[in-house]
Amino acid sequence: MKIKYIDKRHWRRLQRRDYKEIRLEDTRFDGIVGLVTMQKVKSPLQVEVVGKCITVADAGYQWLQLLPKDKLYSITAMYDNYGRPVQYYIDVNDHNFIELGEARANDLFLDVLVLPTGEYELVDEADLKFALKKGSITKKQYDSAYQTAHYIMTIIQQDFETFKKTIDYCRQQITPSGE
Repeated sequence: MKIKYIDKRHWRRLQRRDYKEIRLEDTRFDGIVGLVTMQKVKSPLQVEVVGKCITVADAGYQWLQLLPKDKLYSITAMYDNYGRPVQYYIDVNDHNFIELGEARANDLFLDVLVLPTGEYELVDEADLKFALKKGSITKKQYDSAYQTAHYIMTIIQQDFETFKKTIDYCRQQITPSGE
């Protein structure tokens, strides 16, 4: 497992950023919401998602980080410099730590990548299998990662609009003036 802080404090590509976070606790979302605004990056980051090459990090881009309480996943909603979503990246986790200023998760390697159209794919299965093989995770954690990933993919298939509305709600809470 690896520890991932939602403020991206250890990400070397990110040379200068603004970051703010809030604790939300209501009927729509319970957890930490963080917003990383990229001011300067070493180089833009382009990735392939569902066969499409997209830029997910560059100057002016924002990453909205959602770390829900008592869930085994976290969500990064990635926005271009015009505020348009370019990707939703869901990390499958073993545990989320809901602590302002230290919000983080124990990442289980497996991820679900989703485009704004709702197209998605499961990635990093080889990393999860390798972690099990070398003893970094248990069989129970391995099985839990797949159960959580399948739960997330079911949500995307059945109710992608509600998924996006929850993310939009959290974005409005952390940027009430529409920054």
